[in-house]
Amino acid sequence: MRESLVIAVAQPLCRPYDVAVNAATHAAAVFSAGARVVVFPELSLTGYELDAPAISVDDLRLAPLVEACAETGSLALVGAPVNGEAGRSHIAMLAVGGSGATVAYHKLYVDTTESKWFIPGDRPAVLDVDGWRLGLAICRDTGIPQHRADTAALGIDAYVAATLMFGHETALQDERARRIAIDLQVWVAVASFAGPTGGGYAETAGASGIWGSDGVVVAQAGPETGAIARATLT
Repeated sequence: MRESLVIAVAQPLCRPYDVAVNAATHAAAVFSAGARVVVFPELSLTGYELDAPAISVDDLRLAPLVEACAETGSLALVGAPVNGEAGRSHIAMLAVGGSGATVAYHKLYVDTTESKWFIPGDRPAVLDVDGWRLGLAICRDTGIPQHRADTAALGIDAYVAATLMFGHETALQDERARRIAIDLQVWVAVASFAGPTGGGYAETAGASGIWGSDGVVVAQAGPETGAIARATLT
């Protein structure tokens, strides 16, 4: 019988471009979360700075986060730019565990501004954690019905997203999460940026949350940086 899965969504304060400081902040959040899976927002390791250099999975600056995951037994899903083809990058979700980092997913639906810097991924992705199949998404993906359908077709128990929304878009974020949960009949976990970041986001939404398959929010953070919401998936 599959065991329950404790998942947390975190919205740490991110320092623009400073991967070392942000990795340490992420590590602290992992220790605080007390969860098997800890999800972080889009481009959380650099901030939403579209010209930030790509990060490799063996970047030594990730060491504090790897060590935190090793000590806690957690898996951290973090946002970062990674190298793609022809000198262009992907907006990615890294899976960081106690033995290191891997690229778990490339954002499929980059927007017009992002497309000047990044190329889209070519397929949806599912991450298997302790028998739970987590469908992965990054920001704009969550608003694209085709993404939801293609990800669900892989067979998922939860839809896990890293996002960045303006401060006035909290209701939109909640509406999307509820619709995905009800339509797919799965848990939904959304880690949303809080505090200022690049791209003109002087105020971001925060309000990271976890929704049950009935669309009801189970746990939710406020708009403040540093907040963590946590729930047990059964």
